[in-house]
Amino acid sequence: MRGSDGSAKVKLDIEKDRRLSAAEDILRIARSEDRASFVRLFMAFAPRVKSYLRHQGLSSEAAEDLAQETLINVWRKAGSFDPSRASASAWIFTIARNLRVDALRRERRPSLLTDGFSSQSEPKTPEEVYVGRERERGVRQALNALPREQLEVLRMSFFMGRAHGDIAEELNLPLGTVKSRLRLAVSHLRTRVEQR
Repeated sequence: MRGSDGSAKVKLDIEKDRRLSAAEDILRIARSEDRASFVRLFMAFAPRVKSYLRHQGLSSEAAEDLAQETLINVWRKAGSFDPSRASASAWIFTIARNLRVDALRRERRPSLLTDGFSSQSEPKTPEEVYVGRERERGVRQALNALPREQLEVLRMSFFMGRAHGDIAEELNLPLGTVKSRLRLAVSHLRTRVEQR
């Protein structure tokens, strides 16, 4: 991070406040169906969930529909949220992922389950298990070979579900730099994995 240690601490405090306020909003929805809390959550998470779903291969329209369904489920299931077990963000993205998997199963298109989720009724052969492990090992090696700057934005975007603008703000970088690093990281990963 650029800037003084003080500005880095302020940014970390702001991010912590965002996480806490999201959890508090969910708890307020659970206690009293607080509509203002829901609106804050919707504004903060609907675009991020849609982006995550787009990265998972859904069309813009399907991603938007599932993002809205995710937030509706946040409203309905707020009482089951336990901040001691998961952050608000992790809980919301788990709902989104589960809805995505359910939608794909309903469409009977298991080949689109690209993130490792498969039906429990379909046991894998030893060969499939071996190939899967080799692929995972190759991806890990490719990730480790990325320059630190590219790996950082890749993790924040794909694994943490952060919006590009949020990444740029947190790292004190121009938005174009964040997008460029992401494109380079994905290109390097694709090249290295395809070479295996």
